[in-house]
Amino acid sequence: MPIDESRTFIPVRIAVLTVSDTRSAADDRSGDTLVERLESAGHILAARYIERDDKSAIIARLHAWIDDPDIDVILTTGGTGVTGRDITPEALAQVQDKEIPGFGELFRWLSYQTIGTSTIQSRATACVARGTYIFALPGSTGAVKDAWDGILSSQLDSRFRPCNFVELMPRLTER
Repeated sequence: MPIDESRTFIPVRIAVLTVSDTRSAADDRSGDTLVERLESAGHILAARYIERDDKSAIIARLHAWIDDPDIDVILTTGGTGVTGRDITPEALAQVQDKEIPGFGELFRWLSYQTIGTSTIQSRATACVARGTYIFALPGSTGAVKDAWDGILSSQLDSRFRPCNFVELMPRLTER
């Protein structure tokens, strides 16, 4: 898909939330991968945090970041599987205004090319909450790469044609 070089690149302010009971700043490879990719693309890391697999804590963190005018997009990694502790999609459901179902569908299609039918275990999802985009990615570095390289790098680029998420940002809170 084409990047229109005649258009101005608009850096997006992105927060990265790793959801995990076991990861720390020293071994958060998926979070590190997201930060490296978003900064290499010219975007701004607005915040970063590791939150336990605790629905209330995740919801509180999301609300704080949604209400922060210096954050345009939230990328979460982890907690999208099917086990009992995987509750990131449920947390997003508590804060969202509108779901973006095509994100999860496209992610699983892309992921299928890499991991085959195991992609069915992913509940990757996305939404808009009070004018902020939120994308929930699985916790593996491979999944983060698939999501960024295959979807987010172009949809968060204001020059991507025929359309992108960035150009819609000023209209997300319209009523």
